[in-house]
Amino acid sequence: MSELTPREIVNELDRYIIGQHDAKRAVAVALRSRWRRMQLPAEMRNEITPKNILMIGPTGVGKTEIARRLATLANAPFVKVEATKFTEVGYVGKDVESIIRDLADGAYKLTREQAIKRVRSQAEDRAEDRILDALLPRRQSPPTDWSHDAPAAPAIDSDTRQKLRKQLREGALDEREIELDIA
Repeated sequence: MSELTPREIVNELDRYIIGQHDAKRAVAVALRSRWRRMQLPAEMRNEITPKNILMIGPTGVGKTEIARRLATLANAPFVKVEATKFTEVGYVGKDVESIIRDLADGAYKLTREQAIKRVRSQAEDRAEDRILDALLPRRQSPPTDWSHDAPAAPAIDSDTRQKLRKQLREGALDEREIELDIA
């Protein structure tokens, strides 16, 4: 979010939402202003009150979609609540606690997805290395009793390992079965 200007936010919203130019511009400026406020020292941050936006309009004009896409851009959870239900006499339905719970669940899922994205490539590389080790075990030097200074056996040729890695990535080894010990 930090690298997006209001114009870039509007352009991103334009990819999914037709029309509503004033609304998209207003939420883009508000989002950027909130981000800028969060960059200030704590004592100054308390002096600047963020502006909130209330989107009003008929059904189907894009209010929810703007909010949903904006939440995605900001990496924030999104929960849709029908506020008119709270004003009805004899309201029966979600209470505020369950709405907050839904929002917290959304935040948890979002954080978990971000954590998975951060470690995915590293995990894939390690898994690939484990598979290559199972397919092409590293040579070990024969035990020697007479000297601890015996030269180690040559490591597996790096080229062979890279060729095997290429075959693995291309799917040529998909039918091979290996056994791995998982601790």
